Amino acid sequence: MMPVDFNRNPFIVVWEITRACALHCVHCRAEAQHKRHPDELSTEEGKRLLDEIQSMDSPIFVFTGGDPLLREDLFELAAYGKSIGLRVSMTPSATPRVTIDSMKKAAEIGLDRWAFSLDGSTAAIHDRFRGASGSFELTMRSLKYLRELGMPLQINTTVCVHNKNDLPNIANLLTEMGVVMWSVFFLVPTGRGKDDDMISPEEGEEILHWLAELGERVPFGVKTTAAPFYRRVLDQRAKAAGQRPASVAGRMLGVPELATATGKHVAAAAVTGGSGHSHAQRSNSPFGAGDGKAAMRAPRGVTDGSGFVFISHTGEISPSGFLPIVCGNVREEKLSDVYRNHPVFTSIRSPELYTGKCGVCDYSRMCGGSRARAYTATGDYMASDPACAYIPPAWQELLQP
Repeated sequence: MMPVDFNRNPFIVVWEITRACALHCVHCRAEAQHKRHPDELSTEEGKRLLDEIQSMDSPIFVFTGGDPLLREDLFELAAYGKSIGLRVSMTPSATPRVTIDSMKKAAEIGLDRWAFSLDGSTAAIHDRFRGASGSFELTMRSLKYLRELGMPLQINTTVCVHNKNDLPNIANLLTEMGVVMWSVFFLVPTGRGKDDDMISPEEGEEILHWLAELGERVPFGVKTTAAPFYRRVLDQRAKAAGQRPASVAGRMLGVPELATATGKHVAAAAVTGGSGHSHAQRSNSPFGAGDGKAAMRAPRGVTDGSGFVFISHTGEISPSGFLPIVCGNVREEKLSDVYRNHPVFTSIRSPELYTGKCGVCDYSRMCGGSRARAYTATGDYMASDPACAYIPPAWQELLQP
């Protein structure tokens, strides 16, 4: 299978089918509402959108929200997407709308993946995060039933100051669940997310090294969302181990939201101290040092607007849900035209135009940084990603007196 040309087509398309949701998650990008918006894309508009998405080299497609299950036509649209050849996933909220009937419908239409959020290994941690008592228990029950149906399961976890030390416990829980993928989202403080909820760059670097080791010893895939520098960490670890970093040109095997993982494993022995000029500290940590193997899983450069595009509940087109710069609307313009030609998208796909340390980084094409986080922090989506701990050699030279 040929690699995707990100200048022509996205690798992943996400449609926020509704912004309505019964939960009140502390980090919610969408600042979800209890009622549906009257101007949401209709069923027929949605089918036309799916047709156009399919014409863009059949990217991975994800229904998100809000809570997608609040749309009565969700399964009609999902079935239509499957009928035209799309790989379809969804990310419902763990609410009473997750019924046995809804899970059976998902299995019957051949949904490629069902993703739930799990932000703690206990009800106390998770329910606080989700703003709803009982969410943890409902998630556990639903996962058990979905597994019995043979549905491929993904768990999404937002890492922040409140749960960073619980990640090893979550990983242990996932091993028992039989999930196929764990996506660890590095918070972008949009919507309800706050700056003081974010972990430090040094903590993030430590977690990335731990995830690289974890990915070689657990029965599920491990990837990151909004942390494209995970690819740099994997590359550094491979080089430090004396291995030739692998080229990952293949397509991913189905992921929701911004992905830095593929289904292709390449063994790369790891070292404990990392490499380059990353400044993570590894002592006195729940993650430990470890000496496992890393999986080279990241398709190069998948990030906001580069291999990724987002459509809002009202049809607005943005580089991602975390970079809400409106570049068009599917009711008025072709998604493909906006993705390929809008100046915001084309500039994001031109890393030589990045400023700050991202602009001189030796990993700018492999990683690219989170354009969403740069925008949130500085107001400039071409600026450096403040969550990255790496100091490029060229940046060090510029800083020297």
